[in-house]
Amino acid sequence: MSNILIIFLALVISLIAGKFFIPLLRRIKAGQSIREDGPKSHMIKTGTPTIGGLIFLTSMLITNLIFNKINLTLVLLIFATFAFGLVGFIDDYIKVVKKRNLGLTAIQKLSLQILVSLVLIFFQYYSSSLENHVYVPIIKKFISFGVFYIPFILFVIVGTVNSVNITDGLDGLSSGVTIICLGFFAICAYKFNNMEIFKFSIILIGALLGFLYFNKYPAKVFMGDTGSLALGGAVSAIAVLLNIPLILPVAGGIYFIETLSVIIQVISFKTRGKRVFLMSPLHHHFEQKGWKEQKVVWTFYLAEGIFCLISYLILF
Repeated sequence: MSNILIIFLALVISLIAGKFFIPLLRRIKAGQSIREDGPKSHMIKTGTPTIGGLIFLTSMLITNLIFNKINLTLVLLIFATFAFGLVGFIDDYIKVVKKRNLGLTAIQKLSLQILVSLVLIFFQYYSSSLENHVYVPIIKKFISFGVFYIPFILFVIVGTVNSVNITDGLDGLSSGVTIICLGFFAICAYKFNNMEIFKFSIILIGALLGFLYFNKYPAKVFMGDTGSLALGGAVSAIAVLLNIPLILPVAGGIYFIETLSVIIQVISFKTRGKRVFLMSPLHHHFEQKGWKEQKVVWTFYLAEGIFCLISYLILF
């Protein structure tokens, strides 16, 4: 089956899954609570079903099991995606279904993320069929990190997962940015002749395109931490298994700019008592400046496309 048809099938399965999951999420009252300190325009989104990441995760799994080659690479990709998604699901379930606002504590969430990351790293590092050298852009050579490989990759995975989570703040933003980012990694996988990662990437693109039908402005469903942590797990696992984690800050430029805006805001406020941005993450800053939500989203899509083009030029 052609790659276009595989993407189309993943899209269709997402559309079907959406018709099933959205009414189910409404029935169990899995509605999003909007932060009172967030943009006032977002208050109308209160009660919109969340945990919608189940839609594209269902499509991704079914389509991969049908059309992809099951080997260690695919197992690790699916593991990373679903294990991080499970961490997010637990957090979502406690917050929106059990109505306990705190969900998982920061320490609990970080500990589970580290545990999942270490499992992925362990199987990659000690597998005889997978490389653990790191490809360095610009000089275009593989180097060994030796004993520093495990802590470095741990930092990359956990950082990426939480960066994708921070980006998920506007209708269609994280899903659309991730589609573009996955397109870049699909090209990389194809050029590296890694067909399992290539197919995984395009299948997830198709699944996210179907989800975006429901998630675009005005969103009928949010992905929740279930979806955003799962996408972070998928993107970071792809980069690690392709041995190109060093390209992530550029290829995932929007994720990391969003995270950097939060870090800058916190440091500035704690040290100087002043805010650099009207509101963080960065997408809220532009909203506070009067930008329409759709304008922010499409501008970030364009920026992510540019970041991916730069990444391609640096990498190849």
